[in-house]
Amino acid sequence: MLDYRDMKDIKLINRLNPDDLYRRITPREDDSRGSFFRDTTAIIHSYPFRRLKHKTQVFFSPKNDHICTRIEHVMHVASIASAICKGLDLDSELAWAIGLGHDLGHTPFGHAGEKIIDALRKNENGFIHELYSLRIVDYLIQYGRGLNLTYAVRDGIVSHCGEKFEQSIVPDFRVKDLGTLKGRTHYPSTWEGAVVRMADKIAYLGRDIEDAIQLRLIKVGDIPEAGSRVVGTTNSMIISNLTDDIIRQSLKTGEIGFSDEIYEALLILRDFNYRNIYYHPILLGHNQYFERILKLLFSYLNEVFDKYGDDLESYSKENNLLAVRFSDYLGKMSDFYTTVDGSFNNLVTDYIAGMTDDYAIECVAQIMMPDQMEFQFKQFLMVN
Repeated sequence: MLDYRDMKDIKLINRLNPDDLYRRITPREDDSRGSFFRDTTAIIHSYPFRRLKHKTQVFFSPKNDHICTRIEHVMHVASIASAICKGLDLDSELAWAIGLGHDLGHTPFGHAGEKIIDALRKNENGFIHELYSLRIVDYLIQYGRGLNLTYAVRDGIVSHCGEKFEQSIVPDFRVKDLGTLKGRTHYPSTWEGAVVRMADKIAYLGRDIEDAIQLRLIKVGDIPEAGSRVVGTTNSMIISNLTDDIIRQSLKTGEIGFSDEIYEALLILRDFNYRNIYYHPILLGHNQYFERILKLLFSYLNEVFDKYGDDLESYSKENNLLAVRFSDYLGKMSDFYTTVDGSFNNLVTDYIAGMTDDYAIECVAQIMMPDQMEFQFKQFLMVN
């Protein structure tokens, strides 16, 4: 185990006023848990967090307990980020909260689902899960009330972008109007947010390789020697080596980042994963089915909303549970869309994006063959 005690030549200190970091949208009294741990508990007990256990990380395999789901991923990110923060004398509780909340905005079917919903919306601002995660914690949880998290946690969530592979990053140390952010060009305001952004990459590179081996898409021998020799071939080795390196390098440079040797190996593994895992024909082949599912749900829900509007009782005429559940959601969220969003333009997107993989598939089955219709057929067969 790396000993950091004699290496702490650089002290990483957040430059923002603590009042800004702890500020909530609505002021509230502190309690014994502390602000960031309180945010952690709020995230854990929320419905969107619970649904992550049934959302795709990379591999659509909800019945395989050994394949990483989205909830496992956020726990990995939180634990890795917390370990790095301990080595850097940063706030590990802040890192935990950001890590657990960073992917609440992911759609069913992972990044493929995100791209499909982005295309369906035809919105100039697109659908970006980092921004959507902030929308969830600020508004959608608790039917428009949100979780009222601290600025530091909200900023870390909206700025986590795990798809960019910078060698090192430094916080921007600005208090931003988070609700006005667009795209993925902004950086976190805190060191802990920067750590989570790096931990996201550490968490998924090795685990995705491990899952691909488990599913026999690749073999250990396929991993490029130039990368495996430096960081290892197993998930635990990769996490350990990358975590030790980022702590060592950050204490040396005053930036959250990797050494040249580790960073080069990291890029080799990233490129290998894209070629052999993320763009594997089996995974790409699934995308056409995900597209059909989400297109059908998007079209159907917009159709029934145009048809019934705020007449909630009329949705039962559709004779399927999806329409009834959608009307229940509409009833609970109507005030939010009217007073905060100013329209119902995001209604269908919000409802679909919150679905688990299994629920999305179940809803398509409801549209195509409602339970009531199947029950009627069974009755008919019994009578005749």
